[in-house]
Amino acid sequence: MWFIFALLSAVFAALTSILAKVGIEGVNSNLATAIRTVVVVVMAWVMVFLTHTQNGISGISRKSWIFLILSGLATGASWLCYYRALQLGEASKVVPVDKLSVVITLALAFLFLHEEFTVKSLLGCILISAGTIVMVV
Repeated sequence: MWFIFALLSAVFAALTSILAKVGIEGVNSNLATAIRTVVVVVMAWVMVFLTHTQNGISGISRKSWIFLILSGLATGASWLCYYRALQLGEASKVVPVDKLSVVITLALAFLFLHEEFTVKSLLGCILISAGTIVMVV
C-alpha cells in the first residue's frame, strides 16, 4: 500500500510544480508560498477532523513536538526556496535539482538514522545525480 501512496505523492508533486509555475507568474514568491501553505494547513486539518484523530494531540511527546516543529521549519524553508527557484528558472530544470533531495535524504538517513547504505543505494544516488546533471545542463 505504501507504494501506491508514494506514487500518488509523485503525481501530486508533479502537478504541484506545473500548477505553481503557472500560478506564480507576476506574484511574489514568498506571498505565493504563504497562500499555498494556508491551503495545505486547511486541507491537513480537514483530514484530521474527517478521520477523528484530533484527540491524539494530547498524546504527542515533547520529543515528537520538537522534531515535528523542526520538520515544519525545514518544509517552510524548502517551499520558500522552491517557489523562488520556480519563479527564476524553468520548471524542467528546477524540479530535477529539487529531487536531489532523494540523494541528500539517503546520506542523512545513513548518518543520523543509521539506516543501511548499500551498493544499490550508492548506485541509485549516482544515477539520480547523473540524471539531474543531464537534465539541467
